[in-house]
Amino acid sequence: MSSLELPPTDATLPPIPTEHGNLGHLLPVTYKRTIADWLTEDCPSFDYGGFVVGNDTKTATLYGKTEGVLAGVPFVDEIFQQLGCSVEWHLKEGQPFSPSTSGGKVKIATVTGPVRNLLQGERLALNILARCSGIATQSRKVLVLARKAGYTGRIAGTRKTTPGFRVVEKYGMLVGGVDQHRYDLSSMVMLKDNHIWARSGRIEEAVTAARSVIGYTGKIEVEVDSVEDAKRAMLSGADVVMLDNFAGDELKVAAKGLKEWMREENKTNVILECSGGLTEGNIGGYLCNEVDVYSTSSIHQSTQHVDYSLKIDH
Repeated sequence: MSSLELPPTDATLPPIPTEHGNLGHLLPVTYKRTIADWLTEDCPSFDYGGFVVGNDTKTATLYGKTEGVLAGVPFVDEIFQQLGCSVEWHLKEGQPFSPSTSGGKVKIATVTGPVRNLLQGERLALNILARCSGIATQSRKVLVLARKAGYTGRIAGTRKTTPGFRVVEKYGMLVGGVDQHRYDLSSMVMLKDNHIWARSGRIEEAVTAARSVIGYTGKIEVEVDSVEDAKRAMLSGADVVMLDNFAGDELKVAAKGLKEWMREENKTNVILECSGGLTEGNIGGYLCNEVDVYSTSSIHQSTQHVDYSLKIDH
């Protein structure tokens, strides 16, 4: 089994989204306008290289040059569609690949169209694939390690994303198999330390104010740094309570104690989350199943890109 392939699972574990449908169907229609803007940004006036190569129909091969999980297919399809080209994929999105077993590079796709248009879309397509696949790859690595350690909850990516590129980065998390947490400020009410401090530390008042506007479909999450504040948040009506920056052993003790208290107080419907401190290196000793969700930025911030190239066939 590849290091990026998930170990066998059972029905109690969260499903991997790519197993249940085309993730491209999640994308808002606005992503097509964003692609058009990015193409314009890269060629705002004359395309001198395009003049050199002309308009003959050619094919080009997309190669994967480093190990990774393929992610970003809908974005690449849209880039080349807008340029009058077509893409034939040889791997499925979410599929891991390793050049070390394929003579140094893996054939990912074949792109066909006017040669100047192939080259006009080349760099934009490669940049998106590299970043999106890098996040999917790191997400998959962390998820595989979590499953091997016996953790059955969710790993989630945070909102610490690149402005203007969030849809690509959040999409990569989903392809990698992790939860994207909230997409933006409108996705869920999340009362962090600054929100609570702005209400003079009154958690109950902050939750009540949020509940007055969120409506019956929305959830409220409260970030806390102590067990007592976690209990206050739950008693105030929070749907999710995040234990922020608890140390490994301290977290396990706190989570176990809170779960016992939640059963006694009939608060078992509240989701217990932990944020901060999770890395690829400490995951085995850090995770515990009393925590329902581990949210981390380690799967998308400063993540190594996957290396791709696009070569005109000749």
